[in-house]
Amino acid sequence: MPFFILMKKLSVEKIIELSLLEDIGSGDITTVGISASEKEISAKIIAKQDGILAGIDIVCKIFKTVDSKITCSKNAQDGDFIRNEDEVLVLNGMSSSLLKGERVALNFLQRMSGIATLTRKFVDKISHTNAKILDTRKTTPLLRELEKYSVKIGGGYNHRMGLYDAVLIKENHIESAGSISKAVTQIINKNPDIFIEVEVKNLSELKKVLDLKVDRIMLDNMSITKILQAVEITNGRVELEISGGINLNTIRKFAETGVDYISIGMLTHSYKSLDFSMLFK
Repeated sequence: MPFFILMKKLSVEKIIELSLLEDIGSGDITTVGISASEKEISAKIIAKQDGILAGIDIVCKIFKTVDSKITCSKNAQDGDFIRNEDEVLVLNGMSSSLLKGERVALNFLQRMSGIATLTRKFVDKISHTNAKILDTRKTTPLLRELEKYSVKIGGGYNHRMGLYDAVLIKENHIESAGSISKAVTQIINKNPDIFIEVEVKNLSELKKVLDLKVDRIMLDNMSITKILQAVEITNGRVELEISGGINLNTIRKFAETGVDYISIGMLTHSYKSLDFSMLFK
């Protein structure tokens, strides 16, 4: 069975189930050892930092997986800007169940909100341009769907989900095929209707790709000067994407070159989790 089909079967619910199993194992020996924990109680999840909320529905799914009788009352939705001390969610249920789900729920919420918050910072920096922020495949193994969802919540766009849903011909593919034109031709012959993107390292390669039938060209690690030249050479004939070494301090200048897309790996590999806490009322 192809892995991407397996991943569709490995749903978010299954990922939650496995995450709870990882944390709870054979049982929560601390909670079980405290008899007072067996009572119905209300708990609140509060933000400890300003940022963009992402993963609130996942949190409810996690607690419902632990105990279907737990109720969730949301005070905020994914995509909302939240502030320090905001109460984003109220939970009601057995204290033992709430304690079992606490860490796993907060782990997802913190990471997803961290990705959404970082993405929004990049998006805001280039809001005066037509460029769009893209994520990459540099994601946490098995959590790609949730991390790419968080990028969208932050205002970014998803690049391909995996190797199976779009073609991106990179340096090693070109080396294997013998040339850029051979690589593109082989792909078109086998998949005539699929989206094709080609990565180029210099303007000479760009000019070669422009004569081929591709949908997008990625300018890899090029300087501002080279990117400006590439935009002029391309003159709107094909979409342009840039990638490599772009951060919050530099993205504005890169976006102002007139490119269509900017892919940023750090959205999902170098974000900082947003802090949340769960407190019993």
